[in-house]
Amino acid sequence: MTGRLTWVTRTGLLVAATAGLALPGAAVAAVNPATSTTAGTSVQGIVDIDTSLGLQHAAAAGTGIVLTRTGEILTNNHVIRGATTVKVTDVDNGRTYSAKVVGYDVSADVAVVQVVGAANLPTAPIATGATGKVGDSVTAYGNAGGVGGKPSVASGKIVGLNRGITAVDDSGNSERLTGLIQTDAALEPGDSGGPIVNAAGAVIGMDTAASSSFRLEVESSTPRGYAIPIQKATALAAQIVAGRASQTVHIGATAFIGVSVQPQRAGFGDVQGNGLTIAGVVAGSPVEKAGLQAGDVVTSFDGKLVNTQSKLTALVVTKAPGDTVRIRWVDGLGAVHAATIRLASGPPQ
Repeated sequence: MTGRLTWVTRTGLLVAATAGLALPGAAVAAVNPATSTTAGTSVQGIVDIDTSLGLQHAAAAGTGIVLTRTGEILTNNHVIRGATTVKVTDVDNGRTYSAKVVGYDVSADVAVVQVVGAANLPTAPIATGATGKVGDSVTAYGNAGGVGGKPSVASGKIVGLNRGITAVDDSGNSERLTGLIQTDAALEPGDSGGPIVNAAGAVIGMDTAASSSFRLEVESSTPRGYAIPIQKATALAAQIVAGRASQTVHIGATAFIGVSVQPQRAGFGDVQGNGLTIAGVVAGSPVEKAGLQAGDVVTSFDGKLVNTQSKLTALVVTKAPGDTVRIRWVDGLGAVHAATIRLASGPPQ
């Protein structure tokens, strides 16, 4: 049984955002500077991840865990969501590398990136066996504030296991995550994807979300942090590296249609009220070429009705760049249209 459902914010860091399309990005969490410090790390295999979100005219920061000496990096999906470029800095040697997204699982908030040209990177010590028990001491490492350099450190204890939360990012995207480790170590913006370690220094989880007391459904004066158990995260990472796609695991380049959407305007959509209003269209994108524009309402994609952004995203990521799909929409005058579009290649979702 999972714990009480909690609404929390992601612990990626979105910076330098300007007006533009409301496409998915990294997320912001409550900051608790009194309980986090910057110190030398006693755990190797930690990297800073910095992304450019070209379609949002923004940048984002997070953390990663080194799985292999050749540079396979485990992180949260929301750290690389919307990234048009990815840079990885090894905090052990200070060197910065380009990286590419290997694959991701949106529903589990897990992703793998591959560093380009890396060799002999120190790897993180991954725990084997049980995650631990309530009351065990833990330490969370990360890139608090996105400042880079030596990892930030937040200490605490495990206060819950097998917790369930709904994690929300700055763009309003949300996923239900279950089976999480709950800690009173205060995670901060930029910590997402970093390791949480036990008293022996072995990684037992991956930092993924945080809440402050006003976001909790139960009263508490203590901030809470949440981590994905490392065995679950590394199992998904192994599947991604092996190239085994599934209904939730996406491998390789991401298909792209080129719109930002919001709930439909009253009076538009299909007879059941399905549809998403287009807030913006990327120049030269498949939907622009098909004639869609801001204010139109998309009602179906590939023959399936859409009424939430997460549903549309889930349908798009099952496709590959170059695939053709049928799309239906209603224009501002209420006329119904349909067209076949060829999907382009875009940022991870």
